[in-house]
Amino acid sequence: MVIKPEIDGFICRTAHPLGCEARVREEIDYVKSAGVIKQAVMGADPGTVAGKASRGSAVPKNVLVIGCSTGYGLSAAIAAAWGYEANVVGVCRERPASPSKDGKPAKTASAGFYNIRALEKISNEDGKNITILNEDAFLTATKRQVIDVIKDEMGCVDLVIYSLAAPKRTLDDGTTYKSVLKTTGTPFVGKDLNLRTLEIEETTIECATDEEIENSIKVMGGEDWYEWIRLLYEAGAIADGSKTVAFSYIGPELTYPIYDHGTMGFAKRHLYETSKKISKDFGQVGIKGFISMNKSMVTQASIAIPRAPIYIALLRKIMTEDGSYEGCIQQMYRLFNEKLAPGEAPVVDDKGMIRLDDYELMRFRQDEAIRRMEAMTTETANELAGLDLFFGDFYRMFGFGFDGVDYEADVEI
Repeated sequence: MVIKPEIDGFICRTAHPLGCEARVREEIDYVKSAGVIKQAVMGADPGTVAGKASRGSAVPKNVLVIGCSTGYGLSAAIAAAWGYEANVVGVCRERPASPSKDGKPAKTASAGFYNIRALEKISNEDGKNITILNEDAFLTATKRQVIDVIKDEMGCVDLVIYSLAAPKRTLDDGTTYKSVLKTTGTPFVGKDLNLRTLEIEETTIECATDEEIENSIKVMGGEDWYEWIRLLYEAGAIADGSKTVAFSYIGPELTYPIYDHGTMGFAKRHLYETSKKISKDFGQVGIKGFISMNKSMVTQASIAIPRAPIYIALLRKIMTEDGSYEGCIQQMYRLFNEKLAPGEAPVVDDKGMIRLDDYELMRFRQDEAIRRMEAMTTETANELAGLDLFFGDFYRMFGFGFDGVDYEADVEI
């Protein structure tokens, strides 16, 4: 079938398999050009970067990525396989294509489904060892299935990346919790970008109830992350001295009403406390938990958040103009190469968190974002926020807009 983007608000209901493959290849090519990440040389001159290597671990060789199909998780799997030259096991839950039936047209698979299929294809071409399970990562049965694969193929992992971003979580007993994207305390009123009309309009974000806050913590907090580490440890499938990193975001003052002061803030604080609990409970074998505060990005999770699209667009424009913009793969390569530099202690702030949002939060960029936000109208949105860049990123998530892909041709879905 000929595949065109079918947009419904912040969702694209179609995905292009060849475009998704082009996206995956683009990220892999970036890592290849950046080079293999080497372990710091012990005993080097103290004035050199390598001279910092007084403690830590070697280059991870067996990596588990929980939530590996899109955004940061996909890029983490790529950076691990081609940057660390590691064996990678990934788990995610993505929708396959469905054929036409009862007069209804066929549906493409999700972008994430095409991403992981492309990743498997290219890894085979390049001789990389990547195994991906398309299952619900929240379920204990899936965790045990992944553990079996780890023990069969590599014995144990030495780095675990937790990058799940889901709107709901179903437990083993069938109980389902749904997260909400709301503020707390008092309703917030402010500017936002209407993705349907492309107008800048005033939006109101309602307050969450106590139950909604608790449910959001159940979905987006650290409970499931901890269960992964516990089961890996009990099964002997995680090595002593391993690191585990969960991805998070807090953002600047402009986004505090929906992030830090909202349901997501409660969930992300729980995630942070979980990192400390992991380090404490498994400290006897040297397993340490870390939070990586990543920069804002156009992802399938972020654009669903009220007020986030206009800020993400502003920041994308500002950082593109000053040459500091990083996509997901640049962030993940920097995480592995600099913040988790092999042979060195992780680079963290005074709270023990890894900061990949450091460029984003520089004061001069935030001052410019505030200035542009105050001046933003529907008429000035493209000039100030670069909506062409924003929507270019949006379409690319679903495999559209890549040079070399014939979007008029019939494609096997």
